[in-house]
Amino acid sequence: MDDPTQATRGSRTAPVIEPGYTFATITDKISSIVLTRPVSNGWLVGFGVGFLITMMLLYAMGYLFLRGVGIWGVNIPVGWGFAIVNFVWWIGIGHAGTLISAILLLLRQQWRNSINRFAEAMTLFAVACAGMFPVLHLGRPWLAYWLFPYPNSMNYWPQFRSPLVWDVFAVSTYFTISLVFWFIGLIPDLATLRDRAENKWAAIIYGILAMGWRGSARHWKRYETAYLLLAGLATPLVLSVHTVVSFDFAIAILPGWHTTIFPPYFVAGAIYSGFAMVLMLAIPIRKFYGLEDFITQRHLENSAKVMLATGLIVAYGYAMEAFMNWYGGNPYDNYLLWNRLHGPYAPIYCALLFCNIVFPQVLWFRKWRTNPGLLFLVSFVVLVGMWLERFIIVVVSLHRDFQTSSWGMYYPTKWDWMTYIGTLGFFMAAFFLFIRILPMISIFEMRTLLPEAKEVKAE
Repeated sequence: MDDPTQATRGSRTAPVIEPGYTFATITDKISSIVLTRPVSNGWLVGFGVGFLITMMLLYAMGYLFLRGVGIWGVNIPVGWGFAIVNFVWWIGIGHAGTLISAILLLLRQQWRNSINRFAEAMTLFAVACAGMFPVLHLGRPWLAYWLFPYPNSMNYWPQFRSPLVWDVFAVSTYFTISLVFWFIGLIPDLATLRDRAENKWAAIIYGILAMGWRGSARHWKRYETAYLLLAGLATPLVLSVHTVVSFDFAIAILPGWHTTIFPPYFVAGAIYSGFAMVLMLAIPIRKFYGLEDFITQRHLENSAKVMLATGLIVAYGYAMEAFMNWYGGNPYDNYLLWNRLHGPYAPIYCALLFCNIVFPQVLWFRKWRTNPGLLFLVSFVVLVGMWLERFIIVVVSLHRDFQTSSWGMYYPTKWDWMTYIGTLGFFMAAFFLFIRILPMISIFEMRTLLPEAKEVKAE
């Protein structure tokens, strides 16, 4: 195949790829993971665990369809429980993939090239996990298609003033654009696997997916045009999708939800948790597959800097929310803040503040934010903290209503936990399959970085 023309390079402080590689060695190292590398015992164990947990998810879903949402811990007044908490959490995780792939592409940030492929796959799997929960929460999930506007004999149309219907359009659009963007980026690499595959059936399958790619100048021109247009379409979705999700809460009159800071606050939190998941995937991948030369310290440090910046925005959101509750003088808003700090869920709120604000401050120090082990731990803590944040927003705001006679408590049941943990297993199994079937790092985009690596070596 012809090599793509290299992109204009901006200023840099470290090579995006370690010097010493050639076009052939880059192609061999990445494609061999899919084509020639034997399946390791570690991969089998990891996929097996993910598969078994996915079976638990299917069991929980089957029992839910049989018995109804009463098996969950939802009640009056907490009508939204784990399902909406996990929906918002998974949607947030999916934001980093689109940001890395689309926004950094438009900004010509070449350090994205080593991590964009598996970040895009992470987005698809996360959105797939997120999409399960609203459907399961409907009570009659087999009628979920009623949410889409279509001519029907009952003259039944969705309530377009409902933010839950906005979610349907926002999430489905986000998933569709992300899927097309991911597949278009794969086409040159699928052709590489087609040409190198020794197995006849693998060559046929990769050939079909490559859609006749031959690497001609015309192909590259059309590819770059389509890829850039899709990046332009995907960029506003990074902001719009979680903004629409925040409207589920912000348009309500409930204390803790009715606030105008939610849209930017939710977007920053989504990028925060999304980059945490990217690091939790990138650090083991570079270790177990020997990809330290491709996923370098620069990638880890830049991702840590994005986490630090978005974490500070999230901390600002917490502070402004507390300030406006105090400054507004609304007794219900004041009680909400008191309830978070001293109520029955106070330990969860304190853990949230530690996970999202206090502990990530270690990223200010370069020595620590370039330490893969510590960075992995920080990412895990951030993911836990962001899940706790969604729990506080959903449950704590609901369990104390305006009237004391309507107060209640929410206790997740084993079915809540099985459904949530099951989606983690589904995500894990899907990602293990992805790294065995498709190149987890973009081959042709890494080859465009060779001139930069050679310049660094010459210097």
